[in-house]
Amino acid sequence: MRTLELRGKSLVLIDQTLLPEKLKFIKCNSADSIARAIKEMKVRGAPALGVVAAMALAVTALNSRAKSRGALLRELKRAAKKIRQTRPTAANLFVGLDRVLEVALKTKGGVREVTKAVVAEAQKIADEDVKTNKRMGRNGARLIVDGATVLTHCNAGALACVDYGTALGVIRAAKEQGKRIKVIATETRPLCQGARLTAWELKREGIPVTVITDNMVGYCFSKRFVNAVIVGADRIAANGDVANKIGTYTIAVLAKEHNIPFYVVAPSTTIDMKTSTGDKIPIEFRKPSEVEFVGKKRLVPKGVKVLNPAFDVTPAHLITAIVTERGVVEPTKLKSLFKN
Repeated sequence: MRTLELRGKSLVLIDQTLLPEKLKFIKCNSADSIARAIKEMKVRGAPALGVVAAMALAVTALNSRAKSRGALLRELKRAAKKIRQTRPTAANLFVGLDRVLEVALKTKGGVREVTKAVVAEAQKIADEDVKTNKRMGRNGARLIVDGATVLTHCNAGALACVDYGTALGVIRAAKEQGKRIKVIATETRPLCQGARLTAWELKREGIPVTVITDNMVGYCFSKRFVNAVIVGADRIAANGDVANKIGTYTIAVLAKEHNIPFYVVAPSTTIDMKTSTGDKIPIEFRKPSEVEFVGKKRLVPKGVKVLNPAFDVTPAHLITAIVTERGVVEPTKLKSLFKN
């Protein structure tokens, strides 16, 4: 099942804030409504954000009342500006916007021709996402032995993409190859994407999954419950440093201490060769209420300060390999993926 798709003049996507209790699709008919869905985490995950950003421009074009090519292009640029302001860390969001805008600017003709080209490019990006994930899955599955127990953090499955997934795509591919795989999913505070989303996906797939709280990782490693760690990424710097969901860095340090391989799975569009190192990656800070409350239950006393970074950076030296659709490489050898 596709987690998001263009239907008519609307983008239809799963409202991930309602999972696992309710599977509901919502309609977004404008760049504004798509921007809200991104900010409110109704849709999340770096690859998905790249596609959603592209689709935001498609929806804008389809619903535009512009009478001229110039007016439509200005409208598309305004929409792109709104989407750019939603999530600063995920590289794919900016790639999706830039790619569709470039097609719009290069397309000759009037409103009809530009709209057709924008919609076609957004659809192409969505279709490529699924194909890319399946190639990554095959590439990464070779790293997983039969009978392995894999730990993953946050959600890097179909819900973080259009379909199939990045880190979970590797697990899916391993299962399709007949390997017996078990998964330990971290709860992933503060929004619990591991407990809510990853566990939901794996249960639907019939893949054995056990949920742990984030502070149980060291215990599981020390008891040798885990054979490998597989995570996704929101942005990868040119030197191999990786930005991913907050808590990833902690897990990587523990994995290194316990000699457990640590794999990052991400499409090549997540690799930002213009960003030299991880400390140059912009880190999103989200509202304190995500930490202060679980649902409507207050956990933190009123008046107490809360820090809520959404991501951290894992240095390249802690990463065993990075899996992409172009191949599997050591973090320091990312340039080799772009030679052809």
